[in-house]
Amino acid sequence: MTGRRDGVTISQVAKAAGVARSSVSRAFTRPDMLSQQTVERILAVAEELGYVPNHTARALSTGRHGNVALIVPDVANPFFPPLIRSAQMEADRFDFCVFLGNSDEKAKQEDKLVGRFSGQVEGLILASSRLSDERIHAHAALRPLVLINRDVAGISRILIDSGSGVSEAVAHLAELGHRSLVYVAGPSSSWSNAQRRMAVRKSATALGLEVQTIAAAVPSFQAGRNAVPAIRASGATAVVAFDDLMAQGILAGMSEAGVRVPEEFSVVGCDDVLGAATYPPLTTVSNRSVEAGKAAFSLLMDVLDSSAIRDVRYMLETHVVVRGTTGPAPR
Repeated sequence: MTGRRDGVTISQVAKAAGVARSSVSRAFTRPDMLSQQTVERILAVAEELGYVPNHTARALSTGRHGNVALIVPDVANPFFPPLIRSAQMEADRFDFCVFLGNSDEKAKQEDKLVGRFSGQVEGLILASSRLSDERIHAHAALRPLVLINRDVAGISRILIDSGSGVSEAVAHLAELGHRSLVYVAGPSSSWSNAQRRMAVRKSATALGLEVQTIAAAVPSFQAGRNAVPAIRASGATAVVAFDDLMAQGILAGMSEAGVRVPEEFSVVGCDDVLGAATYPPLTTVSNRSVEAGKAAFSLLMDVLDSSAIRDVRYMLETHVVVRGTTGPAPR
């Protein structure tokens, strides 16, 4: 890495700080590889001399851009902003920039974004990817890649095990006397949706509950609202929604239909991104998106250091957060 400001070079910083050129480079790009005292000394000397790293020169000389790409299916979904922010904060520690892409829940758009970013970044993080396993493997063969909430063998991934929290939520509803419930599903290509649907069915079967599934095209407020007529027609007394956004739409639809929550109907969301902001406060499954964003970036750094694709699989557990939208089953 070389950089100049008013003629100051990396060699001058290294000489003034009494360290090797490589140590100066690491102080800006991989501070975790040096002692805190050494990093502080190098940064202090660099500031005093007016040195700023030249990322363009580094990319030309080493092929390393200091950029990574993070692609999400829906940047407006409240699950993703905390994840994006935590990944960005972790990237700042390593002096990396994050390029953000929004696939709009479309595999074709995601594929296009990966292709566009690949020439400008050192690695990729795909959150809740809608790509096929084959396309993910194809991209991983070209660039280091980490997945969030997509379980593909042979690819390093961070998985939020919402199934454990969903199972707790179903048990909570059973304890309240509910015998019939509905799961309002998310995108069919979503790994999280498959985990949540399976957890609802497995737990309901074990507890002797009847469960029906209602499909929704996209996880949105309006999709939840539109599902209310089908939910009411099912005869169920409780619903588990794919995420909090859909649960919020269900609450709105129930209110418009004159159905009181939780006195006449119970609602459970997932991801805990709106729980305390709804009325009544939403019972939901805990959210680990902040930890997932941070862990995914750290894992990508490990993959970059190893210069190989590694089959690493980290699971983050969840639990039910009981608030005000669940109550005893109506008699």
